[in-house]
Amino acid sequence: MQFVRYLQCVHCGGIYLPGVVDYYCPKCGYQHGILDVIYDYDAVEANLNPQSLAADPVRTMWRYLPLLPVANPELIPHLQVGWTPLYNTPKLAEWLGVEQCWVKDEGRNPTASFKDRASAVGVVKALEKGATRITCASTGNAASSLAGFSAAAGLPASIFVPRRAPEAKVAQLLVFGAQVFSVGGTYDQAWELCMLASAEFGWYNRNCAINPYLIEGKKTVSLELAEQFYELTPGKFPDWVVVSVGDGCTIGGVWKGLKEMHRLGFIPRLPKVLGVQAEGCQPFLTAWRNHQPLQPCDADTLADSIAVGHPRNFHKGMQAVVESGGAFVAVPDEAILEAMTTLARKAAVFGEPAGVTGAAGVKAAVQSGIIDPAESVAIIVTGNGLKDIASAIKAAGAPTLIEPDLEAVRKAL
Repeated sequence: MQFVRYLQCVHCGGIYLPGVVDYYCPKCGYQHGILDVIYDYDAVEANLNPQSLAADPVRTMWRYLPLLPVANPELIPHLQVGWTPLYNTPKLAEWLGVEQCWVKDEGRNPTASFKDRASAVGVVKALEKGATRITCASTGNAASSLAGFSAAAGLPASIFVPRRAPEAKVAQLLVFGAQVFSVGGTYDQAWELCMLASAEFGWYNRNCAINPYLIEGKKTVSLELAEQFYELTPGKFPDWVVVSVGDGCTIGGVWKGLKEMHRLGFIPRLPKVLGVQAEGCQPFLTAWRNHQPLQPCDADTLADSIAVGHPRNFHKGMQAVVESGGAFVAVPDEAILEAMTTLARKAAVFGEPAGVTGAAGVKAAVQSGIIDPAESVAIIVTGNGLKDIASAIKAAGAPTLIEPDLEAVRKAL
């Protein structure tokens, strides 16, 4: 916490010192009073710069400790989070119709999703506070991520998931030893129930939309992205950064990290941000396109990780696109399934439905004229395809069944 100045409400502008409030602005409530962590960037710059990072042997998200709200680094779990690979993918770029395309594979994190970055910070903050149990509500990835990091820290976890959560993600929760509540309702209902339980039983709340420290972990994907491009092509950066959108926390974190690295001199100019939703659940796109406030909606998409009809971090999610001059788009489930196989066959990256939604969105954005074919994109693939095998099989099809002899192979060919 050395370089944290204060927490600021995004709604009323109220300022709070760390430790005075735990989650959200008490004046505005959790629906609107989301807090942002504000740093002393002049002091950060003296400790976090190209020279200091080049000399740092740590290749995890913790190399950015001056930009993270951690008071006791000794509590950081042993799991290696971050520094995920960045691939230049010309075959995928050709399919998408853009000049260049890079893919950052977040499925390479410890529990196979981007959410590990947030959970790593959340568990540290819970330990710093002396919590005896931590909780969250999730469509799947945040839940399995929290379960893994809680196991690493020896901190009990109680997790609420909607009944539709994919079996592989629920299996992760149980294997890691979490207490799992499978809620007979939507993600939004599971989230509200988690909020009630956290308040009733005094559990530390990891829910990213109301816990200001979690988005600080998420932003590290952009800190890495900026540093990786600084090493590869100093002075250059993609025109667009692309990510799928659920509750708004991920895209909000991506944008904050980009702004910070621009402030620190790693990025020559800020990119535009493309937020991609599923057609069956597009509250951000609807509000952005119609210039209207958030209107919650039903969620009907196979991309469970972004099936969020009532995004809880609407302000930061919308801010990312508006401030960057970017755009929101939505794609049908059929395009998401196509992107699963295309990303795997043209870039050898196996992503779950929500993880590849960004790639489907780039293609749609090019076709609609939002992205120019001469521009470059960096796509953040947020989760591994093994998280949702049923969708993967639906996308790729069944194997060819044969008898155990060569003639059967010949006939099949």
